[in-house]
Amino acid sequence: MASDVFLATVAAALVTLSFPFYLYGAWIMIDTETVTWGVLIYHLKFIVTGLVLNTVPVVVWMVPRLWDQLGGFAAAHAFFGLQAYAMLLVALTGIVRILQAKRQSDLYAEPNQDVSLSDIHEHADDWRRRLRVGVFGYVLFWLIAYALGVARYLVKYQVF
Repeated sequence: MASDVFLATVAAALVTLSFPFYLYGAWIMIDTETVTWGVLIYHLKFIVTGLVLNTVPVVVWMVPRLWDQLGGFAAAHAFFGLQAYAMLLVALTGIVRILQAKRQSDLYAEPNQDVSLSDIHEHADDWRRRLRVGVFGYVLFWLIAYALGVARYLVKYQVF
């Protein structure tokens, strides 16, 4: 059986590894003028990889041990981690509606149409706002949870 410090190190490494995938996924969307279906799928490959690298250690390693360790850093770490996932849900409520509207308007198959996203649906601006707030909130709470998790790791396993 692997030791706690080894498994905690693997979990920390996987969560750390998720961040470059998030950054590159974000860069794809920032750097692209016209988001085609191909660009969206390429972007999602990196974002989903980051989410898997982050979520698997949370579900397999962190959640089962939470109740035994709940207090101080662990409680704060769990709180901000849950907030990050809540903000991800907020972002998803925006992106799902945007995807539906763009597909109905055929903006993925024919992206060069001179149509603003705001013009394809009366609530598109609200959906975009939800997406932006959700993504910003996810990143902010993820960074706080990550910093607390690293602090917990360093204190608990005295790696410094």
